[in-house]
Order: sequence, then structure tokens, then C-alpha cells
Amino acid sequence: MTTLAPPPAPSQEGRHRAAAPPASRMRRLFTGAPEDPRWARPALWAVLVLATALYAWNLSSVTGNTFYNAAVYSGTKSWKAFFFGALDSGSFITVDKPPFALWVMGLSARVFGYGTWQLALPMVAVGSGSVALLYRLVKRDFGVVAGTIAALTLTLTPITVAIDRDTNPDPVLVFLMLLGAAALLKAVRTGRPMPLVWSAVAIGFAFNTKMMQAYVVLPVFFLVYLWAANASPVRRIRNLAVATVALVVSSAWWMVIVDLIPASDRPYIGGSTDNTVWDLVIGYNGFGRIFGASSSVGSQGNGASFGGSSGIYRMFNDIMGGQISWLIPFAAIALVGGLGLRGRAPRTDVGRAALMLWGGWFVLHYLTFSLAEGTFHPYYVTAMAPGIAALAGAGGVMLYDAFKERPVAKWGWVLPGAVAVSAVWAVVLLRRVSGSGTVYTVAEVVVALAGAVAVLGLVAGRFTRRHRLIGLSSLAAVVALLAGPAAYSVSAATATTNGTNPTAGPSTGGGMGGGPGGSGKLSGSAPSGSGMSGSGTSGGQSMGQPPSGTASTGSGSGSRTAGMGGEVSSAMITYLEKHQDGATWLVAVATDQTASSIILESGQPVISMGGWSGSDNAMTLAKLKSLVKSGKLHYIVVSGQGGGQGTDSEISTWVKKHGTAVSAYSGLYRLDASDVG
Repeated sequence: MTTLAPPPAPSQEGRHRAAAPPASRMRRLFTGAPEDPRWARPALWAVLVLATALYAWNLSSVTGNTFYNAAVYSGTKSWKAFFFGALDSGSFITVDKPPFALWVMGLSARVFGYGTWQLALPMVAVGSGSVALLYRLVKRDFGVVAGTIAALTLTLTPITVAIDRDTNPDPVLVFLMLLGAAALLKAVRTGRPMPLVWSAVAIGFAFNTKMMQAYVVLPVFFLVYLWAANASPVRRIRNLAVATVALVVSSAWWMVIVDLIPASDRPYIGGSTDNTVWDLVIGYNGFGRIFGASSSVGSQGNGASFGGSSGIYRMFNDIMGGQISWLIPFAAIALVGGLGLRGRAPRTDVGRAALMLWGGWFVLHYLTFSLAEGTFHPYYVTAMAPGIAALAGAGGVMLYDAFKERPVAKWGWVLPGAVAVSAVWAVVLLRRVSGSGTVYTVAEVVVALAGAVAVLGLVAGRFTRRHRLIGLSSLAAVVALLAGPAAYSVSAATATTNGTNPTAGPSTGGGMGGGPGGSGKLSGSAPSGSGMSGSGTSGGQSMGQPPSGTASTGSGSGSRTAGMGGEVSSAMITYLEKHQDGATWLVAVATDQTASSIILESGQPVISMGGWSGSDNAMTLAKLKSLVKSGKLHYIVVSGQGGGQGTDSEISTWVKKHGTAVSAYSGLYRLDASDVG
């Protein structure tokens, strides 16, 4: 007779969790698990408080990215604009990203009202949530110390602080990717298919936040599960196939729905060449970002200037170095050392699987961002930060444990070298900005002294076999490696930053937009009574260089660049509001940047005819005539030279021939149904 073997007995921790009543579970939220050291949960809460303070400090003064702010505002006025992610509530054109992050901010604005903190609050929440989630993931496989170091490292990553205080979609992207990593590691441990499916769903929602950037981690996700999952080869392949279906469905559902809707019943897809989301995926937000070859947006070929020239050392240049590279040397060394220490572990070893995951996360992002030849903003690299932070925590603790062994394990001596290399690099980064303020000079001294104490103390402690000295030296190493990022992070939290291209620390004079102390803040006020800050007197493209084909912002005059050579001033907006005459759109301008600023000041829909760079074919002459004839549009801003890119020249010529120039405002024309033949 066949006897079924009894199920494995639950672990002590598992029995405790199963038996714990709700009140006990709530208490453990603040005190931690019984097996954790007493300092563990207070340390976690201290890190989370620090993260929230950095991300939310003086939040009401943060303007954010007016481009996305305008789309969120429009979504609060129209559910159609909300669903499509349209820039304007009339739903003429979408922003150049899928709308999930806009939905998150839009729901907050619908619940709490539209304003600065209402839009920024979800970003602060997901930023702090990412810190807590990374702590849990690293702690589970490598212990409390590793989890705490990883959480603190992510908290103090300068570019992460800068972007978590902004309204760009990247904080939501990172949180969703970490949810995917959490589910993946659970699938590896259990071998069950559903955690893997949920991992795929999380990445699918990340795709609907920033499209192809969400897929950077997919190769390592597949590899880790296929190699290390606690299941037979057939089950692993079957589960991956099921998860792939879930990934496709969760990624493509919005895209398929939008592309199936007739173009006449939905907004133009901003950034595309053929008015489809599919083209946006593979072009502007896909291969165009990597190879810089996208016919949809003229700026793709020169986008590298935001973060310096592409190349394997891009992350260490004057622009990017202070944003992300502080612990890259340590993370890389810790990854190699950690894998070496786990070299003979069983295939299903979860520690090695986690190292593979975080190492692959780091390496794939590093290569993608370094070699990308298309549009590249420094804040993109916040997606790389969890990998660096996890390796710093997990790999650092593994090297520390190996260093304390008797005799020292083969990879143990790597620890002092990793600390020394990273401390020296931190000093180099701080010397680049040594004249930018006392805080950076002090940080340089702290890094040099703490680094020297750490390296000498580790070596001395090893030879004298004094574990206490090794422990204190390790604390000095943490100070040495995080003092520089901390200085930059405080700067990002307290100084005025560029909402379109946020960076941390002092301006290095490179790239477009600069950091605190550089170009200043992108402003542009919100609709009256909305609570959004900003003077309403700066251009929609007030930071860095205006896109090709647009005019520069006027200085101090309250004028905005309108594209095609025309300007839009506050006085012009007042005039347009008085003479809107029932039209759906207040005015048509060339670019998203100009349109978004006018939307936020007037609260009215504004047409962006050319998308972000002015080169989208969203407006045609036939469409313009139809809008004018139906009374949905009366005013358009064109240049005095007669054109820009695409169909602008044809439109400008027709408008100037048939429209009535408003003499008080250069480039402004009035069109009525009688002007359409």
C-alpha cells in the first residue's frame, strides 16, 4: 500500500506567523519579527522617516514637470483625457508615455483636489514604499544588516531623491519593478506558478508606465527563474510560458484598446509617426532611445547631451557621476565576491538566485543607460538604484562575514579593497564640486578620514583577530561610502530643481537643465485656485535649450515660447479667454511645452500641434479647417517666417492667408467658419 509522506513541518517563524492574531501582527509592524535584533525595526523606521523627509521636504514649493502636470489636470476635467493620457481636456494629443503614472497622480488629484502636494504625494509614497520593499527583499535572503544597508543606500541615492520629489513617472516604474522582483523571488523559492504570474503582471503595469524601460530587467528575471526555481525543468518552462502570456496581456491591453479605437474618436498618439501606440512603443520609446534613430522626434539624435555622450563610462562623467556612481565600484566588487562565495551552492540556493537577480538588474541597466544613443535624461538611472543598493547591502555583508572567518575566506580580503576603491572614487566626485559649498568640502573630509579608518581598521582587526575592531571599522566604511551621496541628497531635498530634468547636487555645467544651483526651476502656474505653485511667467521650456524649431522664452516679460517663432504672454492668455466664444480649445500652439504652461495658467484646453518637439504630425491642414469650421478652435499661433517642421509651413501659410492677425500679439491669428472655403 502506498503511503503519502506527511507535509513538511512549518518553520518556527511560519508557525508564529500562522498563530499570530491581528493585534500581534499589528504590533510586529512596529517591533519586528521575534527573531530580529531589537534594533532592527527602529532602524528600519528611522530609514523610512529619513526617506519620507527627503522626498517630501517643503513639498508645496515643488513645481514638478509641467508637461505631466498639465496632463493630470486635464484628466481631472475629462475621463476621456484621463484614460488616454491626453495633454489637454479636449483630448487632441496624448503625452509621449502610457498613462499609468498619470492615473496614479490623477486619482490623488480627484480625491484631494488638484495642487502641488496632491500630485507629488503619490511619488513620495511609492518612493518610500520602494525603500521598504527593498529592505524586505534583501533582509529575507541576507539578514537584517544587509536589508538595512540596502534600504539606507537606496534612500540616499541622489538621483532617486531628486526624482521622487518630481512628477515624472519614474518612481512609479521603480516601485512596480520591485513588486515584480518580490514576486519572482517568491516563485523561485516555492516553484509555484502564481507568484511568477504576478511578477509578470507587475512588469506589465510598469510597461504601461514607461513602456520598454520596464523590460530592461526581463532577461535576468527569466534567467533566474529558469536556473534557480524549486521545480522540475518541465514545470519551470511551463510556468514561464504562462507568465509570458500574463506579461503580454498586462502590457498590451491599453495599447490594443487605444489602437483599435478609430483615430477620429481619440487623441493623436504623441511621439508616434503614424498615430499608433505600437509605433510609440518600438520607435520613440523603444529603439529610438537605444539607437537614437527615430523619425518621429527630431531630438532623439541629440538627446545624449542631457547626460553626456554615450559610452561605457557615461555613469562616471561629470554629469552622471554625482547622481548614481558613488557605490557602483563597491556594488560591482561585491557582486563578484558574493557569487564567488556562493559558487558551490545548490542550483536552488535562494541567496545566489537573489545575487543573480540584483546583479543582473544592475548590469543590464548600466549597459542600457551607458550605451543608449537616443534621448537620455539623468533621472532615468533611478531604475538602476535598487540593484546597486541591494548589492551594497547583500554583497557587503557576505564579504564582511567571509572577512571575519578563520582563516579569512578566499573572497574575504576583497572587502577592504572594495571600501578603499569606493572611498577614493567618492573623494574624486566631491573634488569635482569642491567649490560649490561647504557641505561638499566637509563631506570630502569625512569620506577621506572615515575611509582611511575603515580600511586600516579592517586590516588591523583581521591580523589582531579583534572582531570588535572589524565591526567598528565596518561602520566607518558605511559612513565613508554614504557621506557623499548624503550631501547630494540633502541638496536635492532643499534646493530648487528643474522639474523637467531633475538632478541632485551642484550644477556641473554639463547637460541640459542642470541641477540645483544651475538653471533654476521650471515654473508655470496652475489654474486659479488649484494650489499649484509657480509664477506663471516662465516658458514651457524654461530649462536648457528649446527644441528645434521653437523660439526661446522671453526674459522677465511673462512670455512663453510658442513654437514656430510666436510667443504667448499672460496678457495674450487673458485676451484669448475673453474672446474664446464657445470654442473647445483656447488656442493652438506648436509644442507640448507651450501648451502645458497655458493649460496650467488658464485651465482651458490648448492644442499642441506638434507634440513634444514640434515634429509630430498631429495637426494637418484638413483637421485644422474642420476644427475651425465647427467652431471648436478660433485662435492659432504661427511664426512670422512661415513655418517649422512637417506640415507647419503649409498650416502657417494658410492661416496667414485666411486668418485675421491680432495686431496686439505677434503671431496670433483669429479664424472663423467663414474663413474656411
